[in-house]
Amino acid sequence: MKQVFKALAVTAAFVSAPVFAADTAEVGKPAPAFTLKDEAGKAHSLSEYKGKVVVLEWANPECPFVKRHYEAKTMQNTQKGFDAKKVVWLTVDSSATHDAKSAAEWKKKEGFSQPVLIDTDGKVGKSYAAKTTPHMYVIDAQGVVRYAGAIDNDPRGKEANKVNYVQTAVDALLNGKQVPTATSEPYGCSVKYKS
Repeated sequence: MKQVFKALAVTAAFVSAPVFAADTAEVGKPAPAFTLKDEAGKAHSLSEYKGKVVVLEWANPECPFVKRHYEAKTMQNTQKGFDAKKVVWLTVDSSATHDAKSAAEWKKKEGFSQPVLIDTDGKVGKSYAAKTTPHMYVIDAQGVVRYAGAIDNDPRGKEANKVNYVQTAVDALLNGKQVPTATSEPYGCSVKYKS
């Protein structure tokens, strides 16, 4: 009987143990930890958003795919549908040639409110294996990556039956359900990492 209680105690300790970040992003695994400054110089750490669903959007304002999504209001409308008390949207720019000033100008031009995190050295982008702009990640309230891939199934902007994978993933998580599509092939321009 003592062995049963010991086994239960060990199991309980393991289940309640904190989730530690991985070195690279992988669906079903803890998200890589990071701290980046935004266009206004404010630092953002993934750990400060524990308890909320986090959407990470890799973006490059010069990329035609990103431009199309912002002109069509894809990102803005997706974000607008979320409760800001439960969901945080962070845009990350890992382009080697962009800085806080260019990010602030883009943010002002497009009129969105989420912070643009500056990752000029590409360290965070590479830890997430961000390949394209846009490239999306959804992280659950416990810090585990639950979705990685494209914003939707519409790379050319001509899909009649569009599926917004990020919207679907966040809705599932907020309703205590499993994300129906955990990965998809991201599309867009390649991330312009520092060489």
